Amino acid sequence: MSERSKLRTAAIGVGSLGRHHARNYAELEREDRVEFVGVCDVNAETVAQIAAENGAASFTEWRDLLDKTDVVSIATPTETHREIACAFLERGVNVLVEKPMALSVSECDDMIAAAAKSGAKLMVGQLERFNPAMVALRPHVTNPLYFEIHRVSPFPNRSLDVDVVLDVMIHDLDAVQWLVGNDVEVSAIHAVGIPVISDKVDAANARIEFANGAVANITASRIGTEKIRKTRFYQTNSYVVLDYGTKFSSVTSLNPEAAHPLLGISINRLEINDVEPLRAEIIAFLDSIENGVEPPVTGEDGRRAVKLATGVLAKIAQHFARLERQAAI
Repeated sequence: MSERSKLRTAAIGVGSLGRHHARNYAELEREDRVEFVGVCDVNAETVAQIAAENGAASFTEWRDLLDKTDVVSIATPTETHREIACAFLERGVNVLVEKPMALSVSECDDMIAAAAKSGAKLMVGQLERFNPAMVALRPHVTNPLYFEIHRVSPFPNRSLDVDVVLDVMIHDLDAVQWLVGNDVEVSAIHAVGIPVISDKVDAANARIEFANGAVANITASRIGTEKIRKTRFYQTNSYVVLDYGTKFSSVTSLNPEAAHPLLGISINRLEINDVEPLRAEIIAFLDSIENGVEPPVTGEDGRRAVKLATGVLAKIAQHFARLERQAAI
């Protein structure tokens, strides 16, 4: 952290998501919370526009920011995350890297090691943890046993450097592990997936089984006609509904001592604090730096999600191989 009174921040990669990191840093600068150094992107036209909109300096080479910042958000293509993050972490610069953390577990390990060596903070942008509906729900989660999750969106108008598992499903892979418990091992993975529009997997379904008996069925697609971001799960004596899109969550509970089952049902629609998830995420990261505590989504959390995602992709590849063998018969 700098000797200055305010953290110097920058946004690297200002495409569809990174531009919102830039906007939030600019807003926090106006609130006198941070010093917003600038934005960086390889697209000179885009970075000039975003810099002008936010009253910041523009850069087309991220290395030019190495000695100018205390905090960077990295929202570049996933294949670049390791190189950029490690360069900043090795300089002691705190890094908030967008999901997926990296393309592989080994790349995640490199980033975690770089942070540990310098003492810089490393946080992964698993944004749904900061969705107001999830924030309201989290204290009510006890022992989830069975999940049904659907995440569907129209084909995105942006570059796609990864498949739907790392691009979309990883939100729910992270959330499920977080809710079941990070110390609970995954005991089995079953998955299928297909490319439809791109040359990567565009739609997939995974069944994740945990050592404690919990099971999650997750469907993810980026070729839908509408946006769906819903999670339903069951835990002892309650049924939970979570809709990230509408920021709704509820807990339906059963009182086993009621005279009649229908009389013992109560639905608790949870009250939310409607804060922009990305703003909440960035502030939580800044707080962790200033207070010298662990970020709310650690590098180990990001690694865990990538490990599960690559496990799902391995099962999808095995399924493809079986189909090819059958077709050859």
